[in-house]
Amino acid sequence: MPAVSKGDGMRGLAVFISDIRNCKSKEAEIKRINKELANIRSKFKGDKALDGYSKKKYVCKLLFIFLLGHDIDFGHMEAVNLLSSNKYTEKQIGYLFISVLVNSNSELIRLINNAIKNDLASRNPTFMCLALHCIANVGSREMGEAFAADIPRILVAGDSMDSVKQSAALCLLRLYKASPDLVPMGEWTARVVHLLNDQHMGVVTAAVSLITCLCKKNPDDFKTCISLAVSRLSRIVSSASTDLQDYTYYFVPAPWLSVKLLRLLQCYPPPEDAAVKGRLVECLETVLNKAQEPPKSKKVQHSNAKNAILFETISLIIHYDSEPNLLVRACNQLGQFLQHRETNLRYLALESMCTLASSEFSHEAVKTHIDTVINALKTERDVSVRQRAADLLYAMCDRSNAKQIVSEMLRYLETADYAIREEIVLKVAILAEKYAVDYSWYVDTILNLIRIAGDYVSEEVWYRVLQIVTNRDDVQGYAAKTVFEALQAPACHENMVKVGGYILGEFGNLIAGDPRSSPPVQFSLLHSKFHLCSVATRALLLSTYIKFINLFPETKATIQGVLRAGSQLRNADVELQQRAVEYLTLSSVASTDVLATVLEEMPPFPERESSILAKLKRKKGPGAGSALDDGRRDPSSNDINGGVEATPSTVSTPSPSADLLGLRAAPPPAAPPAPSGAGNLLVDVFSDGPATQPGLGPTPEEAFLSELEPPAPESPMALLADPAPAADPGPEDIGPPIPEADELLNKFVCKNNGVLFENQLLQIGVKSEFRQNLGRMYLFYGNKTSVQFQNFLPTVVHPGDLQTQLAVQTKRVAAQVDGGAQVQQVLNIECLRDFLTPPLLSVRFRYGGAPQSLTLKLPVTINKFFQPTEMAAQDFFQRWKQLSLPQQEAQKIFKANHPMDSEVTKAKLLGFGSALLDNVDPNPENFVGAGIIQTKALQVGCLLRLEPNAQAQMYRLTLRTSKEPVSRHLCELLAQQF
Repeated sequence: MPAVSKGDGMRGLAVFISDIRNCKSKEAEIKRINKELANIRSKFKGDKALDGYSKKKYVCKLLFIFLLGHDIDFGHMEAVNLLSSNKYTEKQIGYLFISVLVNSNSELIRLINNAIKNDLASRNPTFMCLALHCIANVGSREMGEAFAADIPRILVAGDSMDSVKQSAALCLLRLYKASPDLVPMGEWTARVVHLLNDQHMGVVTAAVSLITCLCKKNPDDFKTCISLAVSRLSRIVSSASTDLQDYTYYFVPAPWLSVKLLRLLQCYPPPEDAAVKGRLVECLETVLNKAQEPPKSKKVQHSNAKNAILFETISLIIHYDSEPNLLVRACNQLGQFLQHRETNLRYLALESMCTLASSEFSHEAVKTHIDTVINALKTERDVSVRQRAADLLYAMCDRSNAKQIVSEMLRYLETADYAIREEIVLKVAILAEKYAVDYSWYVDTILNLIRIAGDYVSEEVWYRVLQIVTNRDDVQGYAAKTVFEALQAPACHENMVKVGGYILGEFGNLIAGDPRSSPPVQFSLLHSKFHLCSVATRALLLSTYIKFINLFPETKATIQGVLRAGSQLRNADVELQQRAVEYLTLSSVASTDVLATVLEEMPPFPERESSILAKLKRKKGPGAGSALDDGRRDPSSNDINGGVEATPSTVSTPSPSADLLGLRAAPPPAAPPAPSGAGNLLVDVFSDGPATQPGLGPTPEEAFLSELEPPAPESPMALLADPAPAADPGPEDIGPPIPEADELLNKFVCKNNGVLFENQLLQIGVKSEFRQNLGRMYLFYGNKTSVQFQNFLPTVVHPGDLQTQLAVQTKRVAAQVDGGAQVQQVLNIECLRDFLTPPLLSVRFRYGGAPQSLTLKLPVTINKFFQPTEMAAQDFFQRWKQLSLPQQEAQKIFKANHPMDSEVTKAKLLGFGSALLDNVDPNPENFVGAGIIQTKALQVGCLLRLEPNAQAQMYRLTLRTSKEPVSRHLCELLAQQF
């Protein structure tokens, strides 16, 4: 980089920054900034031409003002002019300003592109690097289209300097990530791969990053990189720290490049060439051997670099899964880290061993560390490490240690963090089912789960135990006895009542011979829980009662008395009322034979994949299938251990004779309900997609458990550098908008400022302004608690085709929001064409260790881009007649939802965006407005007429525009305001 001369110090800039820092108040700062902006504006507009130094100084001041959070709406052209300078410092400031302030849709992009082309063609390596950095920083599609063909040529050119090659490789990587279709690699592929042989390590490092990204889409085109990567890795691993002096980091030769090469090799299967494979195995063994050597430095940077290479090496060994010796050595090496004082190392060791446990070569080696893992589950302070310990116990479980692991996980569950309880419950349920030899142990385990963590036992878990008990005759009596005893506890979880109600309704007769569990005692025990339960559970118990009438005729009178009670027959809940009426009629009218037919015992269920396992896979994400279903099935296990489940098609239906009773709808016998709404509550409990029970909505931990990710680093690369920010979620990655999202959106149709959302944790305020087809919105996120928000990530998502209709540019906010603090996010908005659906705002963060998430509709509607238009009465009616086609008009007659106040109505219409035209409508009570919706693609003229009828408390709203969808949408938006 050229040296900066003494005259480039820009004393005026230093004085200005000093003045800003010395300001005693915000008002003083703004006053000083406004004074400087006025001075800069006058200099730019003055007759006297500014020299390069002055332009650079003033552009620097504008950049500094922008970085302070103030808007800059001029100076862009001067920055572009600096690009043509031959001085490095002036050109550098010009590129810096453009990279930070110029929008990818700016009208100056063509001028900028021309300047970049000149610099790329100049063969001056410094200027070329500046131009490449600018392309990468802006990264727009238009820039990609302009330079995608030139950058590969610069990258592989023989006369390009090493620094230029580095910049070209990283620039091409940035363009490829932004627009993969713009990077035609065909003819350049082989030459890019051969950059792995370059003598300059910086070029190799940049090339590896590029090739790793490219080969994921076209692995066959870059297959030749395997041998070159192995060769380069071998040279690095076998070299001493003095051989690569410029790229040695705390006695570790080229750690970043080593990690990148190991990650590149994970994109491919093991090398087919025996010589290459042998050399690679030798490299991996060398890394494992070096891990055993005493450290050459006590500094943490040395151990971080060394361990990053080690963990990436182990990841490659696990990926290949073909070298038993290496797998066992890797497992032993990881075992040494399980008790390391560094939390991140313990976390990574547990995570890697989870994958090793699924390999047939290393599973036994992993099992030798079971005591250490159990101890970690009990004593670790970091919840993310405890979660990984639970994952590893789950992965290493087999028939030989299933009871020990399940017992330890149940013991830990009593004190486990709320954030991971449901996941542990699912794992215990799966292991108990998968490795159950004695099904009485399985029943005991599930009932213990409900007792210890009933709130976190999902429907899939207790559905599953009912299916298995129904399918196995040998466990039905034991299940009935055990659940009867569990129900006698003073405090009994509702899920236990559900399981007890179903099992006793089906198999209570198997324990009725014991006086301690006689039919009246069973009924009294269940009915004592009835009034404490939710509607769904009460509905299930009513089904159990009618089953009791069939199983135990002596209870008929008692149960009929309960069904006949006014609290049931006149229950406010239609489902309970319907069941009580129908069950009472069925028990009174039907003969014993008909009753026995209708209420016959549930048949065994056909078997299919367990929904518990499917739910756990959903929680762990799409990449967790191999870890959860590792393929190590015991050949002696029977079908039910393999994880299969009943299908809804097997639910017994009422006998045809039930129609003779004149009942409206006979419910399935003893079918525990899976309510999904008031009108469909007689669905069988084993339906494929159980709905959420009314009154038993998921807790915040359950609702957001699918997003739980530990704060510890996800890969060894995190030991070396700060992780890159996660990619913004797409529409499929976020949840649906909250139920009140439409109501919150409607509040902002006619106003731009206010509170968009507020709960006990978070307040979101909005302040926005719109001009023609452009808008700027400020979102204010306030932490209402005293606890810091972690991983705070607000994201704007475009559902459907909205991306082509509305451009929203967001600026990231701080990932931590302190208690009582507020952060601001700026959104720049451009309306490209008319749109009907608003963008979504997804806000995710961690509060007290538990993830929180909500999705709102961003208050950006088509009327925000209204430009009011004044016109005379004659012009209005002439235009009104021109828009006379049926599809151009939308009309709605509706009742007033608010008091009819003319001043309020006028304010709402003005807030909607149109101009109010006086003395146009013959009726002075009516309101007439006009405006133009400004989009980048076209303008949509709009005329409206609102006719209030105070006597009838009604409105008639008529809108005419040149586009049918716009007319209807505007009519709906405006009608909701009155």
